[in-house]
Amino acid sequence: MAEYRALLEELAQNITAEDLEQLKSACREDIPSGEGEAIATGHHWFAFLERHSKLDRANLSYIEHIFEISRRPDLLTKVVQYRTQVLKISEEDEVDTKLTRIPSAKKYK
Repeated sequence: MAEYRALLEELAQNITAEDLEQLKSACREDIPSGEGEAIATGHHWFAFLERHSKLDRANLSYIEHIFEISRRPDLLTKVVQYRTQVLKISEEDEVDTKLTRIPSAKKYK
């Protein structure tokens, strides 16, 4: 669990205010009306995703998708590295798991 929290901390440190607006826009269908304003930092965004079951230690596919469509390959690379190194999910295992639904995420390894 410590590695997961460290990953979220590292990701949050690399999300600027401009990035956050882009990330919130990319997942606007999943943010109930009026709750978007309360998400003011990367930390708040990750906490929101966890509360709404979009993110947890064993399910990173949502943020992988958001980082890809938001054109943040640097953050996507960190998530993919965590998944393969910490969770030990290999490329072959990815097909059989919900941890990634983005075939293109493989190119960021």
